[in-house]
Amino acid sequence: MYTSPNPLPEGARVKVADALNARLADGLDLHSQLKVAHWNIKGMHFAALHPLFETFAVELAAFNDQVAERAVTLGARAYGTARHVSRVSRLPDYPQETTKDLEHVRLLAERFDVYLKGVRDSRGVAEEVGDTDTADLFTLIVTAFEKHSWFLRASLDS
Repeated sequence: MYTSPNPLPEGARVKVADALNARLADGLDLHSQLKVAHWNIKGMHFAALHPLFETFAVELAAFNDQVAERAVTLGARAYGTARHVSRVSRLPDYPQETTKDLEHVRLLAERFDVYLKGVRDSRGVAEEVGDTDTADLFTLIVTAFEKHSWFLRASLDS
């Protein structure tokens, strides 16, 4: 670990940084899956979903950056190459042949659930060691992506 302005003991910072890097892998994977859906969507709901998926991707990219920078602030490294993400992400692979609009919605909603579970678990790690600042970051992510998940699921309800 590098020197950090954070007063937590190194062992606590290592635990939180590991959780941050795990969420970074999931977040980078989810971002790429959102972009695949954004690029390939077809169907009756294209006009509404194409920009919605882009909105989700832009917000997630900003959160991914905050997660990575938080890990480095705690004295760790941020790991985020495509090869690393493919080894570490807990998200299921995205079927890239999908084009149907509501199929993309269903697939993304499922992946949002996996992502949110990981973020909640990581928030628990931060709370356990008393890192309220990282816990607050995770809470921001949960709040945003629960709302996004609701948007997706509302599109599936009829």
